[in-house]
Amino acid sequence: MLEVRGVTFAYPGCAPLYRDFNLAVEPGERVALVARSGFGKTTLCRLLAGYELPQKGSVLVDGAPLPRRGVCPVQLVSQHPERTVDPRMRMRNVLAEAGEAPTELLCTLGIQSHWMSRYPHELSGGELQRFCIARALIARPRYLVADEVSTMLDAVTQARIWRVLLEEVARANAGLVFVSHSPALTERIATRVVRLD
Repeated sequence: MLEVRGVTFAYPGCAPLYRDFNLAVEPGERVALVARSGFGKTTLCRLLAGYELPQKGSVLVDGAPLPRRGVCPVQLVSQHPERTVDPRMRMRNVLAEAGEAPTELLCTLGIQSHWMSRYPHELSGGELQRFCIARALIARPRYLVADEVSTMLDAVTQARIWRVLLEEVARANAGLVFVSHSPALTERIATRVVRLD
């Protein structure tokens, strides 16, 4: 189980976004986080994956804190892929950090082989996002956190990406926590909706 226990978090000089916040996500669940714009959904996603640390409380997987080193069992796919990759690395090396990339997965995500030798700035936002999704899935996460992952993709590609994500989490019985501004997508995908505001 992925648990947020009594978490309080605030950015320096700001009022807390979360105070004694609790959340639990079971394996196989698909939980949508819903709140008004600016409420802190992205911050919560970052807390779940260990990118931010709470001032109080803890984030646990099966009762244990998230590891400080190695591959995290909670993988985050951000809405801003350009901020999550090393601009000095070629894309094949970005993927290699997570493990060996299955050819079938890359093909299903629409990643073309000649993109592998490119640097992040040589790809469009949508192309780069596909790599970030692949990198997260290659790491075989117990829980996947998807923060507005398809906003920069066209409708056809969005459908393909979500199909892949849902198939992969179902195959691994992984938990999925996601943020989307599309009520239709949320209704179709979520097994549970958590309102934060």
